[in-house]
Amino acid sequence: MELPGPWRAIVATDDLRRTGIGLDTDDRAWTVVDVPGHWRTTPAFADNDAPLLYRTRFSVPQPRPGQRAWIVLDGVFYQADVWLDGAYLGDPEGYFVAHAFDITELAKLTSDHVLAVEVSCSPQRDKTDKRNLTGAFQHHELGGPEWNPGGIWRPVRLETTGTVRLDRLRVLCRDVAEDHAHLRLHARLDSAAPTRVEVRTTVDGRPLAQREFSLATGLNEVDWDVDVPEPALWWPWGLGDQQLTDVTVEVFVGDECSDGRTVRTGLRQVAMDHWTFTVNGESLFLLGANLAPARLDLANATPELLRHDLQLAKEAGLNLVRVQGHVSHPALYDAADELGMLVWQDMPLQWGYQRSVRRQAVRQAGELVDLLGHHPSILVWCGHNEPLELRDTRALALGGGIAHHMLREQRPSWNELLLDPWIKRAFERADETRPAIAHSDHVPRPPLFSGGDTHLFFGWYHGAAADLGGFASAVPRMVRFVSDFGAPSAANPAQARAGSSDRPDLAPFADHVPPDRYARPEAWVEATQRYQAELLRTQIETLRRLKYRPTGGLCFSHLFDPIDEIGFGILDVHRAPKAAYQAVTDACRRVIVVADRLPAEVTAGSMHAVDIHVVNDERRTIAGARCTATLRWPGGSHRWAFEGDVEADSVARIGTVQLVVADAPGELWLDVTLESPDVAASNRYVSIIARPT
Repeated sequence: MELPGPWRAIVATDDLRRTGIGLDTDDRAWTVVDVPGHWRTTPAFADNDAPLLYRTRFSVPQPRPGQRAWIVLDGVFYQADVWLDGAYLGDPEGYFVAHAFDITELAKLTSDHVLAVEVSCSPQRDKTDKRNLTGAFQHHELGGPEWNPGGIWRPVRLETTGTVRLDRLRVLCRDVAEDHAHLRLHARLDSAAPTRVEVRTTVDGRPLAQREFSLATGLNEVDWDVDVPEPALWWPWGLGDQQLTDVTVEVFVGDECSDGRTVRTGLRQVAMDHWTFTVNGESLFLLGANLAPARLDLANATPELLRHDLQLAKEAGLNLVRVQGHVSHPALYDAADELGMLVWQDMPLQWGYQRSVRRQAVRQAGELVDLLGHHPSILVWCGHNEPLELRDTRALALGGGIAHHMLREQRPSWNELLLDPWIKRAFERADETRPAIAHSDHVPRPPLFSGGDTHLFFGWYHGAAADLGGFASAVPRMVRFVSDFGAPSAANPAQARAGSSDRPDLAPFADHVPPDRYARPEAWVEATQRYQAELLRTQIETLRRLKYRPTGGLCFSHLFDPIDEIGFGILDVHRAPKAAYQAVTDACRRVIVVADRLPAEVTAGSMHAVDIHVVNDERRTIAGARCTATLRWPGGSHRWAFEGDVEADSVARIGTVQLVVADAPGELWLDVTLESPDVAASNRYVSIIARPT
């Protein structure tokens, strides 16, 4: 039962911590606040950073013999102290984790109660030495640097159970085959006294396992396995259907069901080998986008909004989203399961943290597996996004060129050397069924010369967009998985002034799209969107051409802007598409034909060799494909043709076009097309012909 409220709140003081938590306190003058919600959405607390004391009154029947009562806080940003009727219950920490408190003895005394919760979410003023594990909600270059997410952002519930409560349930699919799937289950059982229980497991209504366990008083950890015959497999979209499976676990004490829970999962097996991922044994190239928080006030992110975001990603041809630097609302993961969208899940750690957070981070990593491990869409766990000692934005760290960036990475911080490996081990202990990485953005260095995923902002923080191809040839280990790249753009003329601001992440506009070159704000906005679109198209095509050799996938920044400011999103804050959305959609089609990119300006009379490739993500061969390349310039054209088959899930070099640039100033167009009985694709590249100097 969700506590109905109303909830009232006031800024906490030492006096109120003594007098404001009991039954007799008169709280009628306190401010009414939303629960679930964030205190800054209430006008009285719009600028508040201080701890708030929340109170609500409720009535509940007294527990029967053999029955236990619990208060459950599903989500609190970020720390709390909890009292019932003036009696202290505990001090939970962690915003995405549910916290439960046994109130059985207090509930036996009376039917009327007061729940008081002091909530604190301290500002993280030293961004290089943060303590709160709130990730992108309190440190992100995409906006909201002064936002405080504090509050009770998920429901507060009253539960009743028998003498044993199912406190945690972890359901993981270890492996699948044609005739069976193997589930690993872990539960934490809270027992009021030493007892023996029978745990029954039902899968889609089929009783498949009964296990007996002896429990001590308090918390008990138990594990068991379940084999599921004739499984209906879950697949990412594009590879198969999204069959979902209900797993019900019930705890019996004698003949009575003391507690139980049902979770929805999917039967599938995932693996990673040198950054190439497989699902149910099928390799797939990952096309992804990073997700900022759907809303900074996450409590108000509706299931419809979260599903819409994933639907827009799917319509753009993406099969992966990375929940970057935060844990989102539970509805996001339900929608991902249903839509067949794979999820790279970060811990809510972004940039620098102080040493005292290690124990808390390790605990929360295990709890994250408990919370989300049953979702088949979760593909990989990541401990930390960009573990840099960074104060404002990544621009401060990535400035100075790619060589400077790589050299800086040779001097890892405490976060990289100690904190992140601890988190990775916590993920691996809790979940043996998925890959886990310590942190995102890992340059090859001792002792991991193979490197990991990388963040490469060619064309924004360093170099030009087209430099990615040459860099990949020189250092192939740096493009095994590029998990962050892109450029920002403006969404409307009102944002044009910010293009000349002192925000470090926007400073490169002066080099790439200088605002002072445009007489009208609208023209500058269009130019930023064209630049973003062309950069993403160029780099996605480059990485797709390197499919599996060595690149296993990509994630660009970002799917949407979290606030109404200039951002890296290909959708604005209202989810209206920018120009880059169509460019990404075209570059992420399941079959594309691409050509080596000519320079933006080519000299008349110069000679060029252009390779033509076809990228086929379909699971079938494209037979009898005909590829044409047509070069056009003012006053003339030339055409080449190639024929052949393109194997399933492959990249094929169709042929090489040898061309001499005509002496005809103007635009040079290269159109490439692919045609077969059931597949068609096309692409266009434009350069400017310049006379020799």
